[in-house]
This record gives sequence, structure tokens and C-alpha cells, in this order.
Amino acid sequence: MAIPLKNTNRLSAAMERTGQWVFSQEIPTDVIVEVGEANFNLHKFMLVAKSNYIRKLILDTKESDVSRINLSDIPGGPEMFEKAAKFCYGVNFEITVHNVAALRCAAEYLQMTDKYCDNNLASRTEDFLAQVALTSLSGALVVLKSCENLLPLAHDLNIIQRCVDIAGAKACVEANFPSRSPPNWWTEELTILDVAFFERIIVAMKARGAKALTIASAIITYTERSLRDLVRDHSGNNTRLMEPEDSDMRMHQRELLESIVTLLPAEKAAFPINFLCCLLRTAIFLRATSSCKNELEKRISAILEHVTVDDLLVLSFTYDGERLFDLESVRRIISGFMEKEKSVAVFKGGDFGDVCTTAMQRVAKTVDAYLGEIATFGDLSISKFNGIAILVPKGARKADDDLYRAVDIYLKAHPHLDEIEREKVCSVMDPLKLSHEARVHASQNKRLPVQIVLHALYFDQLKIRSGAADDTNNNMPEAMATRNQLQADVSLVKENEVLRTELLKMKMYIADIQKTTTSTQGTSASHKGSLKKTTFFSSVSKTLGKFNPFKHGSKDTSNIVDDAALDLTKPRRRRFSIS
Repeated sequence: MAIPLKNTNRLSAAMERTGQWVFSQEIPTDVIVEVGEANFNLHKFMLVAKSNYIRKLILDTKESDVSRINLSDIPGGPEMFEKAAKFCYGVNFEITVHNVAALRCAAEYLQMTDKYCDNNLASRTEDFLAQVALTSLSGALVVLKSCENLLPLAHDLNIIQRCVDIAGAKACVEANFPSRSPPNWWTEELTILDVAFFERIIVAMKARGAKALTIASAIITYTERSLRDLVRDHSGNNTRLMEPEDSDMRMHQRELLESIVTLLPAEKAAFPINFLCCLLRTAIFLRATSSCKNELEKRISAILEHVTVDDLLVLSFTYDGERLFDLESVRRIISGFMEKEKSVAVFKGGDFGDVCTTAMQRVAKTVDAYLGEIATFGDLSISKFNGIAILVPKGARKADDDLYRAVDIYLKAHPHLDEIEREKVCSVMDPLKLSHEARVHASQNKRLPVQIVLHALYFDQLKIRSGAADDTNNNMPEAMATRNQLQADVSLVKENEVLRTELLKMKMYIADIQKTTTSTQGTSASHKGSLKKTTFFSSVSKTLGKFNPFKHGSKDTSNIVDDAALDLTKPRRRRFSIS
């Protein structure tokens, strides 16, 4: 077994000390024990007196004189064999929480048990485990940590299970009755373990009835310590991770993350949503399994009403903060929350279209603000922008001002969109639900398509005609009632503008004819020209009347009589149009 470089000096010093207490004997050595790259010159009779394994090797060999024994497979390597050899020679050495597990395994390997010799090394290490090492949480965790390189023998000797049971029990006690400050000091102690041993302790704590918040506290601390560079950077900016995706480190981190997700307690609200968002962002970055990402998405969706814009942005950007992820996770999270609210509404016997809970309003406001943040990125397509916006039911927004702001930012960041594409972007908002200030801004916004501007202006005219106060929140029923009329009349408004332009051109043409006639004929001829003008104008009006766009509608003027036949007792009907 190769010796790590960092242990080379320690091994050399150990061999030197071994030589001092071996060669000080008057009897020359007669066997060389090889342990990896280290060689120990020892006496057979001293080793055989304590180790049944070495005795069998010497007796079972076919050679007449055994002068070399290879024990490279001994747990703990040369350092543990040195201590076992010292025990055979009766030389004192220190047993600690760091080496007791390795010594116990080495004793088992060498068969240094009480069955072969009383008060042997195996019983001495067992006494230390029971009386010293496993009496505290820290001691049990250190012993458990040392067992990572002693498998499977440490498992067969039940050292691991004993450490897990004691550590789980003492962690539960510390969680309920802290013995030192800070109260969660024990969660830091757990971070020294490998994820497999950490999982066993979490399972043991759950079996003892530990609360979900207690388990969550341990998992959060362990995750932030084990995946420090990935999870603790909550901002998502200014962190460039240059490791290749297929590197050993990335594969280890992926396996670690997936193992941690499987440990999450069933209670959805046990973890803060920002921690879950960081975990999901890490899972997306590390290309974790679909089951891992789906579990995190469900947990975030269950408590989405507590989400902030920064939390959603953490899910959306790469670690360098310069590119957007696929955004499918964000879409599934919002969709899952809306499905949950729909199920609750149906269960309560209501209509989901009329539901507008406080949680939905909060989520709607957050989503609109989130859209405004990501709208500036040029690689955000219209379909992805609209796909997230339409997930929020229209009833969840009391006003569409925040959504209008996001749409305006998107149009400004994408100046090359044509009229149809701009209409697609604006289709997610309702101009009738804009506040007065937003409608004023929209009416002067050159980035908006013409139809949206007409909606805003025409709605203001309808409110002026009805004499209603300009209060969007108080007039939502009236706005909804006029929606159908607005949609039916908006095309007629456009045609009316065209007709007014054509009529103006016709008047200018008739004026030119009149001016020409006046200059060539006398007063009588001018009078005839005037009559002819009246007759011509009347014929034009009748011709245009046949194409009246408001015929049989709310603005039909075909039944209006001449001024001479008007009933002066009734108020004159006004014509409403866009000037």
C-alpha cells in the first residue's frame, strides 16, 4: 500500500522509534514485517505471543525458516501496525479518538483478541470506545469520521452503527437542550462526515422523532459547508466556476447534491425558499437528475407566496450572471403553484376564475417584477416572456401597471420587433386595467402598437361619457362591462378616422372648384355655382352615407333629421370619436 507524501516524515520517525525500542533488545531480530513501503525488523516470539494471525502465518508456511512477512492489507497501514507491535512488546502508546477505530480494526485483523491472549489489544480498544470515545457527540463523530477508510471491517465490528446511534441521540438532545453557545453548534460538528455517514445520522434522528426544523438546520449547514462555492453565493453574480462539467469534482458534487435532496424532510415549509432556490440553481448547473430537480421545484412551488424577485433571479441566471437558464424550472414552479390554488378553490366550491387570494396577488406582483428584470436580456424570446406572464390568472392582478412596465422594458430592449410581434408582447396585458397614470404614459408611448394606444384612449373616453370617476380599483365591474363594446367599436374607430381624412380631402377639392368658378364667371354664375356646390356636396354626403360604418350600431347617424326638423326640446345627440 502506497504511503501518502504527507505521511512520509511521520512514517520515517515512527520507524526510527521502532528501531530504538527493538534494537535495544539483546536478542537479534529474526523477521522482517513488510507493511506497504515500510519494513519492521522484529522478533517472532514477541509477535506470536499476542497475534494469532502471525502465528498461523509462521506455522502454515512451507518454508523452514520464515524471515519475511507481508501485512500490507492491515487496516490503518504502517502507523497502526507500529502501535500493534508496540503492544506486543509492552511499549506504552496513546490511544485517542482519532486512532481507536483503526486500532480496533488492526487488532481484529491480527487476531489480537482475548480468545487468544487475556487483556489483548482488542479488549483495550473496546474499553476506550465505551468509556471515553463514545461518551460525547464530538468523540462519536471523530470516531465515525475515521471509519471512512476502514470499511468494511469497521461496519462488521459494529463500530459505525454504535457511533451513529450515539451521535443521533446526542444531536437530538443538543437540538432541544443546547449545552453551549451558539445553540446550533452541533450542526457544524456534523459537517466533518462523509455524506453517507451524515445520511445515517439524519435517519437515526428522524427515527428518534426529531422535528423537521431540526433536521433542516443540520442539512442547511452541511450543504453550505460541503457545496460552499455553489450554494453560498446567493447573488448568482461575479462567480466564475471554470471546472469542466465532466470533471471528477463536478461528478462528486452532483452525487452529493442528489444525496442531500433525498434527505429533505417531507414538510414543505421546513426550509427557507432562498435555500431551496439556491439548491435548484445548483442542480440545474450540475445537470442533476430530473427527479432531483422535480423534487426541488415542487417544494418551491408549495411555498411560492414567500418568494422574492431575487429568489427567482437566482433560478434564472448562470453563475457568471451574464446568461439566462432555460427558465423552464421557473415556469413549472409558477404553474404548480397556480394548480395548487385551483385545487383549493375547487375543493371549496368556488370558481378558479374568480379566485384572487392574498397569496396569488403576492405571487402575481412578484412575477411581474421578475419579468421586468429579465426583459432586458436580448436572448429572451417572446414565447418565453409571454409563457411566464400568462401563467398568472387575470383576476390575480388588480392592476396591470407592473406588467405594463415589464412589457415596455421588453419592447425597449428589443427595438427591432415589427408591429405584429409588438402586439404579441402586449397581448399579455389588459389596457382596461391600467391606472390613469399608466394610460397617459401608454398614450404617449411610441413603442406600443397603435391598437394598444387606441384601447387606452378609448377607455378614457368611455369613462368620461359615463361620468364615472377615474378610479381603476373601484370601477373594475364597469370596465369589464364595456370590454365587449370596446372590442366591437375599435375597428370602427379606425375606419372613422380614414373617412374623416377622405372627407377633408373632398372639402379641399370642392373649395378649389369653387375658387376656379368664381374667377371665370360673374355674380349670377357664382350663385349658380353655389347651388351646384350644394347639390354636389349633398350627393357626396349621400354616397358616403351608404358606407356608414356605424349603421345599426351605437353610433348610427342615418336617422338624424335636418336641423329644421329637429325637436329642440330634446338634447342633441353627440358624436364621439377620437380627435
